[in-house]
Amino acid sequence: MMFRINEAEVDRFLPPRCAPVFPQRGNGTMDLNPTRRQFLRRAFTLVELLVVIAIIGILIGMLLPAVQMVREAARRVACQNHLKQIGLACLNHESSSGTFPVGAIEWRPSGDTSKRQLAWSAFLLPYIEQQNVYQQLNLGTAFDSVQNQAGAAAVIETYICPSGRRGTELVEGRGPCDYGGIFGERINSPNNPPKGIMIYDRAISIAEVFDGTSNTLLVAEDPVWGDGQWINGRNVFDQAFAINAAPAFENDIRSDHPGGASGVRADGSVSFLDEQMDLYPLGAICTRAGGEVF
Repeated sequence: MMFRINEAEVDRFLPPRCAPVFPQRGNGTMDLNPTRRQFLRRAFTLVELLVVIAIIGILIGMLLPAVQMVREAARRVACQNHLKQIGLACLNHESSSGTFPVGAIEWRPSGDTSKRQLAWSAFLLPYIEQQNVYQQLNLGTAFDSVQNQAGAAAVIETYICPSGRRGTELVEGRGPCDYGGIFGERINSPNNPPKGIMIYDRAISIAEVFDGTSNTLLVAEDPVWGDGQWINGRNVFDQAFAINAAPAFENDIRSDHPGGASGVRADGSVSFLDEQMDLYPLGAICTRAGGEVF
């Protein structure tokens, strides 16, 4: 028995015929790369690309200063935290021994190498959790003696300002210090005898701070001075200029923070000192018993 197939009926159940794999060009030839024109239509033009680059550049220019400001604010907070630790260490020293650490012992006149010239920051090491470094020192010898060479090379983070230009670079083979003890001031009157808390060869007690501990600076910033070393007794200074205004050879209150510098007072409080601060009160807070009224 034979069956005849009706092609029209079969076509109803088949899918529609597909378009040619290769579309025809206008001249009747086949286009072997049908996506080329589509790709060209999707690509950026040179003008569009330049506009995008310009927009990205503007956004970066707007965001970069803000990022830098946030980073500097964080560095300033870290710097003030270091000063807070130094201030509390000085108060602990005063509590245990009855006096703040001496500013420096056996100051060296020019050309004299027979003196020890050891700094307050060396005597403060046990109070800032640096007992290991302290034990490496021989404080019966000079700061630059062979016996102190290894210990003095230690880099102590507490004595470094995060914004300071020097960073952790050693100074003549010894650890840097971006902070100085207040020796006095030469703004309002001569500093003779020394009027600060951190003076030579004599330790000062809280009872001698007649101006009040909250009115008297103890330690402040100076990362610009090139000879700052935590073992060297030259890191004390008497203020003679406005904040951030001293020449490079002077050891004075200044910093690499914009607008001022930080300092810690004898009560352990830390504050940022504006570089526009009037000179009279600046000199007044550098004395321990000046009796200034401001």
